[in-house]
Amino acid sequence: MRIGIIGTGTVGRTLGGKLVALGHEVTLGSRSKGNAAAEDWAARTGPLAHPGTFAEAAAFGDLVINATGGTVALAAVELAGPENLAGKTLLDVSNPLVFAPDGGVTLDPVNDDSIGERLQRALPDTKVVKALNTVNCEVMVDPGRVPGEHQLFVAGEDAGAKAQVTALLGEFGWPADAVLDLGGIDAARGLEMLMPFWLRLMRHYGHADFNYAIRTAR
Repeated sequence: MRIGIIGTGTVGRTLGGKLVALGHEVTLGSRSKGNAAAEDWAARTGPLAHPGTFAEAAAFGDLVINATGGTVALAAVELAGPENLAGKTLLDVSNPLVFAPDGGVTLDPVNDDSIGERLQRALPDTKVVKALNTVNCEVMVDPGRVPGEHQLFVAGEDAGAKAQVTALLGEFGWPADAVLDLGGIDAARGLEMLMPFWLRLMRHYGHADFNYAIRTAR
């Protein structure tokens, strides 16, 4: 599959590297051409890896991943071009983290809105699916780093798009029954609000190789 990734940070490069290793062709998009991180990633990753702009990545992908920070996600997809995303699945892995000078972390938006919902409102012709934002990027592409059974979550309005994302997660190693469908894109609120708790857990454990395991009586 042809996959476009919006964002050249650690998350975007990690996802892109795994996707190329799985045989997908990937364009890693940045704000402008000649981005050093994207150029270096493509050179090291191989012939199926390409650097590009946000717009080029969005136009290239049959499926597109938003791997930018949540607070800049709307600006990034505007640069990517809604017309380049129309009719496609947009997998949003972002979190709306706001870091204070003293190291404190808050969310914007929070409680009555989410980045997932804002993206869906801004892109009415795109099928936004929230997923993968509740784990570290290394665990995203290698769930075996965490022993035992543990879960991921998907949220979105389009059942077909969620099935497409679930299939891609399966290629990463996530069993289909470990991916819990939480319903519409408004469920992104709760998923994004998990992030401050996740950061506390990371400080507690001293590493990021952990995840949520849901237990139910039925």
